[in-house]
Amino acid sequence: MSLFEDQLVAQRGYLLRFARLQLRNDTWAEDAVSETVLAALTKPQSFDNRSQLKTWLVGILKHKVIDALRHHSREISDPNAAEDDDTDPLEYLGFKADGHFSQMPAEWGDPVKQVHSRQFFEIMDACINKLPAVQGRLFLMREWLELSSEEICKELDLTPTNLYVQLHRARLRLRECLELNWFGKPENA
Repeated sequence: MSLFEDQLVAQRGYLLRFARLQLRNDTWAEDAVSETVLAALTKPQSFDNRSQLKTWLVGILKHKVIDALRHHSREISDPNAAEDDDTDPLEYLGFKADGHFSQMPAEWGDPVKQVHSRQFFEIMDACINKLPAVQGRLFLMREWLELSSEEICKELDLTPTNLYVQLHRARLRLRECLELNWFGKPENA
């Protein structure tokens, strides 16, 4: 096995977690990851170290997941995968009744410089994984897969209002997690 193949195998677990979160079906996720690895093995020259291997593979997987979502749009996956989440992050994040912050966010330093940090993305990934499953899936569908609101609502049988509320809650939780675990740390300020 070559070094490139070893590196692909090392990323398989991460790719599977990402695909399972989006597809909610182990078989579909396995297929998407297998197709991603096959595409990477078929054209290894497309990866010319312009990015990290993980980033390149997720880029391929992103398209495989979108294809799978479209292909399986009429099939039903696990109906028990939906998670009811009645907690309102507004209650503990300190918002006023008019929706404005009662306390301004902590100083975030130089975001442009920190965004380029590998450590930031590792913490961002951990924060996304800590989101409730439904919110994590919606957030990644919208922000990572770049699906339109209409596509997400159709795929998950949601109203636009429900989608907005869930995305808002996910963003608030991510903000809080990043503030606590990245921006709030003195060494990163």
